[in-house]
Amino acid sequence: MTIYICKSLISLSLKNSSHPNKTPISLLSLLFFSSSPKPPIAVADYLIDRHKFSAETAWKVSSFVKYLKRPEETDSILSFLKESGFSDTHLEHVIKVAPYVLSANLEHTIKPKFKFFLDLGFSSSDVVKFVLSNPSVLNRSVDNQLGPSILALKSVLGWNMDDVSRVLKKSGFGRILNHDLAKTLIPNIEFLKSCGISLSQITRSICYYPRFFLFKPTRIRECVKIVDEMGFNRECKTFLHAIQVISRMSKETWELKLDVFKSLGFSEDDILSVFRRQPMVFAVSERKIKEITQLFLSTGKFDISLVVKNPDLLILSVENRLKPRLRVMEVLERRNLLLKKPSMMTVFQMTDKKFLEKYVIPYSDEVGELFVVEKASLTAEICANT
Repeated sequence: MTIYICKSLISLSLKNSSHPNKTPISLLSLLFFSSSPKPPIAVADYLIDRHKFSAETAWKVSSFVKYLKRPEETDSILSFLKESGFSDTHLEHVIKVAPYVLSANLEHTIKPKFKFFLDLGFSSSDVVKFVLSNPSVLNRSVDNQLGPSILALKSVLGWNMDDVSRVLKKSGFGRILNHDLAKTLIPNIEFLKSCGISLSQITRSICYYPRFFLFKPTRIRECVKIVDEMGFNRECKTFLHAIQVISRMSKETWELKLDVFKSLGFSEDDILSVFRRQPMVFAVSERKIKEITQLFLSTGKFDISLVVKNPDLLILSVENRLKPRLRVMEVLERRNLLLKKPSMMTVFQMTDKKFLEKYVIPYSDEVGELFVVEKASLTAEICANT
């Protein structure tokens, strides 16, 4: 075949040379254009020269994809993403995380994902956020992965498409779709329902902590067993929170939390009481547990029982809530400005606006500098409306 082609090219070249009005055809050029494809383009040069990517991004991407065989198709992909609302910075992020996008098929791989999410009720800006938070979604099949996952959610939870769209947004723009829901989320939901946890609580939890439902079912069952052994009432609203807290802690981390509480003077019964009342305390850092407990003990007015009875204290901000309010209340008590001593938990759980109205603005001469400076804008707003 090769010999035949060569003979044909030579014959064509000789014929052209016999006609003075025709430009001779180079045998070498004929061979080149007939048999040699365009040379591939180095990805780093392509991204920097043609699309003005940063050198850092270009070289990082080139470590995964070195050459482009069809740069014009890559141009189409990047143009489509820009037209869909992606900025230059967005594009760099997507390509850095998912370099395979450069050689994807625009019509069969990229565009169907956008249509899928737009049909679900996402806006164009939602889709941009979705892809930015989870670029790997561009590599997932609509028919075999994304679509079945949505149908699975609907079948188990009974949501309409608007509800599914809302949950996907609240759960980090759909990271749960990266998993096989038939093997994780669905059996976990069914098991938790069998434990007496309401569907409405499960639904809310999926919005705020979807990763919990993606654990292997055996892990969820282990956590339920641990919480049951602690004496939790399954009908209590904190039951699910307790399971979630346990699920994200290793045995070593759990032991470390226990040691911190014991070092502060908590008994084992105290620790168990704290966990039962507010499981999320065990998600707080050891440093914060120490700082807040020692803050109250240092006043000389409170002991461990304050925290045991009110574990929500360990979740509040030290600098923005606990310390300023403690200082204000100490001054008001010392100067006998309070007709009735309020519950400390009531004081700490108030909104900033309510606290300012009740304990700061009426006594601004005495305590203004302790608190109002930090909340100046809010105080000005309240004063303007009174």
